[in-house]
Amino acid sequence: MSKRLLKSSHLPKIRRNRREMEGEIHNFMVIWAIVLTSLCYSHTIAKFFPKGKSRFLAIIPIVCLFFTLPLYLTSINLGSTTSFFIAWLANFKLLLFAFGKGPLSSTPPLPLSTFIPLACLPIKFQSSSTKTIQKNTKSSLNLVTKIALLAILIKVYNYKDHLHPKIILFFYCLHIYFVLEIMLTTVSTMVRVVSRVELEPPFDEPYKTSSLQDFWGKRWNLMVTNILRPAVYDPVRFIMSDRIPRKWAPIPAKWAPLPAVLATFFVSGLMHELIFYYISRLNPSWEVTCFFIIHGVALTLEIMIKKLLNGKFLVPRIISGPLALGFIILTSFWLFFPPLLRGKPDVKGCTESLAFLEFIRYGKLVNPSNITCPFL
Repeated sequence: MSKRLLKSSHLPKIRRNRREMEGEIHNFMVIWAIVLTSLCYSHTIAKFFPKGKSRFLAIIPIVCLFFTLPLYLTSINLGSTTSFFIAWLANFKLLLFAFGKGPLSSTPPLPLSTFIPLACLPIKFQSSSTKTIQKNTKSSLNLVTKIALLAILIKVYNYKDHLHPKIILFFYCLHIYFVLEIMLTTVSTMVRVVSRVELEPPFDEPYKTSSLQDFWGKRWNLMVTNILRPAVYDPVRFIMSDRIPRKWAPIPAKWAPLPAVLATFFVSGLMHELIFYYISRLNPSWEVTCFFIIHGVALTLEIMIKKLLNGKFLVPRIISGPLALGFIILTSFWLFFPPLLRGKPDVKGCTESLAFLEFIRYGKLVNPSNITCPFL
């Protein structure tokens, strides 16, 4: 009798948890239905509004909507991915599209079937070549390796109580890299299989970097780099080099990229603050912005020194590479990970993944808040 009463007392909580999960999945489906409808609208208005202010005014409501939609998702996996795809990538691409620039602008215009995935997914179409095919094949092989390494890393978390906190932070560096590359490469591979076109890989072996310029410009999260360059870097560089009279800004042409670099890192910092807010719903601490400003200043100094030396002295790659990676890792320990971990995304991500496995195994929706992560 007591067991029956105990089971019946848990029924309201179980039903409430199920409703919460069903509500989250429903919100996710509705949000992406709105995103697809909004992108159809954005594709259509190009026929009626020429590039410039009129198209910008027609698209800006969609940009505001895409900034708002991630607030209706609370899960770490669905929310963080959606916020990155639409609040950052899609919004920047649409703003460029408003002025006839960026990957969405093409002559002749892109078909809707190409416009939509290119707008909201971290992909970049590229002409087919032997080098590209080799890169994509290598990327697919690396994906399997990254999944195996991530599984090993998760097992290592069982012993985190016996490890130094700095070592744990270093593992978090690897964790973020593995998760990002697995997610972006998976999306890129699926789109490549469906569309039968060649895509640029999202990463290019960042652990082989030779400098900060090489890391941020050519190796790390290339989808973001490819969208920040036309959206922020190029316009600021153009203004600094051509629009400001020399009597007001006597800046030699070779120094014009430096303010553009700083502006790009500043905008990247603000967007990371926004993504972190979507993930944790904690007020920004501006530590992440400081992280990117520091890297912007460091990269600016690196470029200045290279230009001043003009190839007369080169630091060997075997020295410059580890120094660059060491600087990135140490500054991330100081300013990047503290605000990220404050919202406990590692715990949320773990419990959500276990809840998903429970659904796959038993066909039942389980609230992640009722699951204890054994690894953290």
